[in-house]
Amino acid sequence: MLSYQHAYHAGNFADVHKHLTLYAVRDYLLRKKSAITYIDTHAGRGLYPLVTKETQRLKEYREGVAPLWQARQQLSDPLLEKWVASLESVQPQSTELSHYPGSPWWLAQGLREQDSLRLFELHPGEHEHLSGQALPKQARRIYGDGLLGLKQLLPVATPRLCVLIDPSYERKVEYQEVVDAVAYSLEKARHAVVMIWYPLLPAGHHDTLLSGLEASGIRKIWHSELLLRAAAESTHGMYGSGMVVINPPWGLDEQLAAAMSQVTPLLGSDSRYRAKWRVGE
Repeated sequence: MLSYQHAYHAGNFADVHKHLTLYAVRDYLLRKKSAITYIDTHAGRGLYPLVTKETQRLKEYREGVAPLWQARQQLSDPLLEKWVASLESVQPQSTELSHYPGSPWWLAQGLREQDSLRLFELHPGEHEHLSGQALPKQARRIYGDGLLGLKQLLPVATPRLCVLIDPSYERKVEYQEVVDAVAYSLEKARHAVVMIWYPLLPAGHHDTLLSGLEASGIRKIWHSELLLRAAAESTHGMYGSGMVVINPPWGLDEQLAAAMSQVTPLLGSDSRYRAKWRVGE
């Protein structure tokens, strides 16, 4: 099934959670000079103008990035300040929020000469949009299945590997497919930093992902969740966002907790953030 297009959800609260985590991980990895290969298995368009008909249909950014943008002068957390400054840099007019960058953009901004970025996208329309984005020469766009492509790229030539896995989960089997791909990847590159986004839905299918990762033998698994509302209040639709980080950088948990303490009040009185180690510490 190739119906999912992230433009309908660009800039929502899940994007804030996902990309803030991605930014913090990337920022930490850049402290060392050794080369990094970044792999984005479900890249999407790369950059989303908020005025497009898809994004305007649901306007989910109003419960996500928009409140942070409006309160940006009052934010004092160092991670949030840097993240918002990066967000400002992509706006044609710095005072107006008109574009939201996807994961290819966030990853590309940190690329150094020695690094590489591989962007997979299987949806033909999304890949066409991605192909039109200006990216550094170290970035390569690949039209294909990202989980399969991840396996085929291993082992990578660089000393370090960072992977983002962000499927649509339109098919229930994707949860197990992610587990299988990650388990294989960690066998080939056991020190890789792997980030996995998942939705919190009333059906609770994310349990397949979390329990599968725990059972796989991976030694360090940390995850966090940003809830827009309580699960009991949701009969359908996504009520929260989850991020698994395997082999997380030191201090990531404290850094994100501090940032989210300023994010959650902006997303509504029912919004809350929680995190814990699933395996290891």
